[in-house]
Amino acid sequence: MEGLPSQVEVPSYFLCPISMEIMRDPVTLSSGITYDRESIERWVFTDGHGECPMTKQQLGAADREPTPNHTLRRLIQGWCAVHAVERFPTPRAPIDAARVETIVDAARRGHDLLVASLRELADIVAESDCNRRCVESTPGAVAFLVSVIKKHAADDTPKPLESQEDQMFGAVVDSPKATSPEDVALSILYSLRLSEGSWKRVLERGDNFLDTMASVLRRPSYLSRTHGIQLLKAAVSEMPPAQLTSASAELVEGVVSVVTDKLSGKAVKIALQVLCRLCLWGRNRVKAVEAGAVGALVELLLDECCGGSKRASELAIVVMDHLCGCAEGRLELVAHKAGLAVMARAVTRVSAAGTESAVRALHAVARHSATPAVLQEMLAVGVVERLLFLVQAGAAGDRPRERAREMLKMHARVWRGSPCFSPQLNASYPS
Repeated sequence: MEGLPSQVEVPSYFLCPISMEIMRDPVTLSSGITYDRESIERWVFTDGHGECPMTKQQLGAADREPTPNHTLRRLIQGWCAVHAVERFPTPRAPIDAARVETIVDAARRGHDLLVASLRELADIVAESDCNRRCVESTPGAVAFLVSVIKKHAADDTPKPLESQEDQMFGAVVDSPKATSPEDVALSILYSLRLSEGSWKRVLERGDNFLDTMASVLRRPSYLSRTHGIQLLKAAVSEMPPAQLTSASAELVEGVVSVVTDKLSGKAVKIALQVLCRLCLWGRNRVKAVEAGAVGALVELLLDECCGGSKRASELAIVVMDHLCGCAEGRLELVAHKAGLAVMARAVTRVSAAGTESAVRALHAVARHSATPAVLQEMLAVGVVERLLFLVQAGAAGDRPRERAREMLKMHARVWRGSPCFSPQLNASYPS
């Protein structure tokens, strides 16, 4: 512990079994083991473990809320005073649902109280996991936050763009930049980390949450868009396919804009994950292409493999693979001056999953969009060379290798005169 004299030995029962630090707020589980509140709540509620970490006793829903160990806390504070160690402040009692309802009721009374009430709610949520769960479970609290977001997201009043230095991803809920009701409500809703049941209730409400997120993603506020894409990822992961097969053009356009504007490294990765989910279906693919997704992905891949992020590169290639599943996507890819070149590079420079997606996308182009000009460009930018490497090396797995072989056989008449074809390969792919 920082500030503790080296010769002082801390009693073992003052230490949290998880963090091995002196407990600031000791609480006891039904198993009889005492932990520091922050550590055990992270273990149970954030990390999702369903058992006591020491005894491995399974914890039912009613057993997960720990009981404050006031006696041990007083012993620790007394020991700190005797040994000239800085005392921990007495923790505040967890909030209750009645207090949350009072704050929400005050926020509903008028605009003057709205931001102040929302900020108070944000402070409560940030204080502890216990408070976060209390706010989530309070009837009407989550619905109220969604209504605030919906109301202000629909307001098209122009606002000045935030500066580049204000784009910090994951801004804390008490950020001085989060001054609008919408920004604060978005940050609270994200901080709540809603459970599956809460998301189900949000998505079943009459007001369409996806339409609200589409409006948020069109706002000029970086903070709103950042929280919006985070919430959208959580929402689509809980939605059944039937609700995702026909996403609105505005929603898809908003997600693509996060990639186009390169809002932040993490925000771009989240937007790519959302596109991976949405573009499993043909109608959404066409909407993404019309929103400029192909050009945005090519530019992202040109940016030194997404700014050095291997995961972002892989996600971008997977999305491109989905888009090449429709004629519009293939047309946009071959029309882009660097489209085929970045896909050629992706064949051997990202990952095994990236290779498989890149080869599948190129296979779709070679099979359905292979004009003479496209075939010559594939030869010129290195696609054929990469395909030959896959066939000869066989390091990317059987399926990419088989697709590469199919493409080479499909267009051997055009490509076999290339210098990268050895005499032995020419014999293997006769015209």
